[in-house]
Amino acid sequence: MTRILLIDDHSLFREAIARLLGREPDFEIVGECATVDEGVAVLGCKPVDVVLLDINLGLQQGGAFLPLARDAGSRGKILVVTAGVSKLEAGRLVERGCAGIVLKQERPEVLIERIRAIMSEAAGETMPPPLPEALESPGMEESPSFTPRELQVLRAVFAGQTNKEIAFKLGVSEPLVKAVLQQLFSKTGVRTRSQLVRIALERHWKELEVQPD
Repeated sequence: MTRILLIDDHSLFREAIARLLGREPDFEIVGECATVDEGVAVLGCKPVDVVLLDINLGLQQGGAFLPLARDAGSRGKILVVTAGVSKLEAGRLVERGCAGIVLKQERPEVLIERIRAIMSEAAGETMPPPLPEALESPGMEESPSFTPRELQVLRAVFAGQTNKEIAFKLGVSEPLVKAVLQQLFSKTGVRTRSQLVRIALERHWKELEVQPD
């Protein structure tokens, strides 16, 4: 049996993955956590073969779990399962001991196959590349295609403006600003303003720099 620990702050996603993997005859879910600290606590009391780790845990960065797991003496493989990650950050995660990355928009079968591949590698078989093809493609560092309105909101976010301030500046309603932000989150694969700013800075999206009034 492959003993699996889930660390994700979205309970609905976490429970759905637990049900999905629990149907596999060779998988056993030994823990479901929402924070890094909870995950480390599980490692201290249960044997774990594979950790499925989201790197965006609300105010926490899941990447902090990697050195803590090592310090705790865990020999389990850590597979990052996330909505979005830059190529630069993905490389850093692999350098710190991450065994691979699976994007949440992938088919469920991809996650199952990757878990089994990790266990095969542990048994001495050849491991597939740790990064998804989407991150290995040459165009990953380019910015998505943004509408003029999305660019306006992005630049305002980079300037540190609140939704209310953005709405006032653009002459639109706050609900519209929130809707545009959700579109931006979807396009860039992030969930918060801070992640949006970080990923744009990492990828050097020049067209998103704040423009003079």
